[in-house]
Amino acid sequence: MGQNYVALTPSGGHEREGKQGEDRSAMIDTAALETWMDAQGVGSGPIRDVVPLAGGTQNILLRFARGADSYVFRRPPAHPRPESSETMRREARILGALEGTAVPHPALIAACGDEAVMGTAFYLMAPVEGYNPASGLPPLHAGSPDIRHRMGLALVEGIAALGALDHVALGLADFGKAEGYLARQVARWRRQLDGYAATPEWDGRAALGDVDGVAAWLDANMPEGFTPGIIHGDYHLANVMVRNDGPELAAIVDWELATIGDPLIDLGWLLATWPEPDGSGGTMRIMPWEGFPTADELVAHYAARSTRDLSAIGWYRVLAAYKLAILLEGTHARACAGKAPREMGDRLHGRAVALFGRARGWMA
Repeated sequence: MGQNYVALTPSGGHEREGKQGEDRSAMIDTAALETWMDAQGVGSGPIRDVVPLAGGTQNILLRFARGADSYVFRRPPAHPRPESSETMRREARILGALEGTAVPHPALIAACGDEAVMGTAFYLMAPVEGYNPASGLPPLHAGSPDIRHRMGLALVEGIAALGALDHVALGLADFGKAEGYLARQVARWRRQLDGYAATPEWDGRAALGDVDGVAAWLDANMPEGFTPGIIHGDYHLANVMVRNDGPELAAIVDWELATIGDPLIDLGWLLATWPEPDGSGGTMRIMPWEGFPTADELVAHYAARSTRDLSAIGWYRVLAAYKLAILLEGTHARACAGKAPREMGDRLHGRAVALFGRARGWMA
């Protein structure tokens, strides 16, 4: 099974437990896939040149060639969770719905929701020509503060375009429950934190500070209403691809948490993960950081491209810090119980403490 590893991943650019040493290219039944592709009229001939792609999630991501074309195959991990196939179906559905919109995304080629074909649902998408900023900036981008500044603005434009879409017209009216979306958030994540108490070895609650105070502030200051739209759900620099030849977005990736709700959630999440001008704070560790826009510039750029009311944007970034801190603390709780590497758990605990500190600073 290999050894545990740490990788930059979704949910705010934090680490997630995983295994290293397994051959992900072996997690594809090429004969079954060829038969299925033939039935879909997609390509011809044998599958060849199967290459695992680096990614921030435990899902399997492989690139392969068939005939004259290349494809990217995505499926749940080797040991899928009960909801993994449904997550794949939802990802494929939203990628298909985004076709023809102004939102940069991987093009969906074909999807299979039938678990009998490969043991889980899966889908094929077109390769994206670009790079992930969390894996390091190439010379063009690392060498120009102006390019890095434009990268940040392009990042905001991606979610502004996403939030402007009419999800009903795109056939996504039933893709999520928008009614009561904001009202559900604080209590839902508080239950998540309370659940960690079932791990007797967990010792992190006190260091998080006044969690109840943050929750009470969020409840007391929740925006009264919003216009529903599509939410990516995990939007930050580690979940986009940037063009190799410039600062523009090539694609927004990792749509597993997408739903219908308040699109300002995505802007709040971006702000919670965003470093200060000197590169400190946040959850992104991208160097050099000089040139990237400030958080205030991100908000102003979004406001210039959206009709949404941003007067309560501070609430959204406090909520994002609250949610992300609780999510990170979950790995610390597992590490305390010996179910995750302790060094990783302690590091993420430090980030959770910092995020709650950030949230309280924004509240003030």
